[in-house]
Amino acid sequence: MLPLEGTLLEKLRKIEALHAGTTVDGEREAARRAAERIRARLAELRAREHDEELFYSLPDPWKRKLFVALCRRYGLKPYRERGRRYSTVIVRAPKAFQQATLWPEFLALSEELHAHLNALTERVICEAINEDVSEPTEQPPKALPEANGA
Repeated sequence: MLPLEGTLLEKLRKIEALHAGTTVDGEREAARRAAERIRARLAELRAREHDEELFYSLPDPWKRKLFVALCRRYGLKPYRERGRRYSTVIVRAPKAFQQATLWPEFLALSEELHAHLNALTERVICEAINEDVSEPTEQPPKALPEANGA
């Protein structure tokens, strides 16, 4: 495992533990316990609320994979309906769980994954293609050609 991967995994576990409402700092065991607490919270909510079908539009393939994996981790069964866009993921769960736990945790994990993938991409491009990975410079727009005398 690359050092960056280890750091990313540790950060993702800490994010999950934060969303599970724990402050325990242990590797896999803490992540497992955090997931169990979140599944228990989901079961509690299901006893009080009906599941609602919510549609998520996730055009970024990395974020979609992350969201689907997070749903499955908590025992949810994300799906797509035939004929819908590939980016649409549907989940049935209590709305309170989706709004207070699933979506905020996904956003935090997604932000961390994005930062990691961005750093990895820049490093690879810098080492293999060109050291300058800065954005292109901005130029003022060209003036429109003048209309011919009419």
